[in-house]
Amino acid sequence: MPMDTAGNGYLKDVREASVSPWTEALFGAELLWLHATPVYYGFGVPHGDGSGVVIIPGFLGTDMYLMELNAWLRRIGYQPYFSGIGLNAECPNMLIQRRLTQTIDQARRETRRKVHVIGHSLGGIIARAVARQRPQDVASVITLGAPFRGAVAHGSVLRVADAVRRRILEEHGDGVLPHCYTGRCTCDFVDSLRRDLPSSVSETAIYTRGDGVVDWRYCVTGDPEVDCEVSGTHLGLAFNPLVYAVIGERLAKAHSASKAPTRPG
Repeated sequence: MPMDTAGNGYLKDVREASVSPWTEALFGAELLWLHATPVYYGFGVPHGDGSGVVIIPGFLGTDMYLMELNAWLRRIGYQPYFSGIGLNAECPNMLIQRRLTQTIDQARRETRRKVHVIGHSLGGIIARAVARQRPQDVASVITLGAPFRGAVAHGSVLRVADAVRRRILEEHGDGVLPHCYTGRCTCDFVDSLRRDLPSSVSETAIYTRGDGVVDWRYCVTGDPEVDCEVSGTHLGLAFNPLVYAVIGERLAKAHSASKAPTRPG
C-alpha cells in the first residue's frame, strides 16, 4: 500500500523501520568517551556570545538526561535553558503552547536576543515546529536524530507512541484533534513540519546511520549544508562528543550569520 506524503516529502503515515535496537546499548560508551575528550572541557570549540539555547528532550524523556548538554553549553559561553515541558509524552501542540513558549519567552527576555533551539529525537521535531512558528524569536535550530520527515521508527516505539496517542485522546477529549499524535493531524504543530524553515533560521540536522530507533533517512533534509552525519547511536546523540563539536561550530556560525550585513536588494 503506497504511503501518503505531503508536497515536501513529509510522510503522513507511520511506518516501521528496519533498525536494530540492540546497538543502542552502546550509548553508555559515548558518555564515557565524551568525558575523555577536550571538547567536553571547551577546548577546540568556538565559545559563545551569551545567547540563550533551549534544549528539548526526546520521546518519553525529560530534561534531566540533557543535564550534560546543558552544563557543556554553559561552559562554552551560552545561556542554556531546559525546555520545561516535563515528560515528553503529550500532544506536541499543547507542549509548545502551554510550556515551551514560556521558556522561549523567558530566554528572549533575559538574553535580549534570538534564541537557539536544540532538540533530540521527538524534541528535534518540536524544535523545528517552534522555529517555523516563531522565526522572529529563533536564530537557529539543531536536531539530533529527529525524524522530522515522518514517523518511521522501530515497531516497539510505534506501539508505545500509539498507546500515548490513545491516552491523549482519552485525557483531553475535545481538547485535541482526532488524529493527534499522528502525521495526519491538522494542528499547527504538524502543519509547521510540512513547511520549510524560513531562510532567517539557520538549521542543522545531525544524524547517525547506526540509529537503532528511527530510520536516519527521515532525519535529513537532503541539503549537504544542513545535514551532518556522525557515528554513534540514537540515544547517544545527546552525549556524543562529535555531536557537541558540531553544535559548537553551528551555533557560532549562526551567530556570525546574524551579525553579517545584509546586501541591498
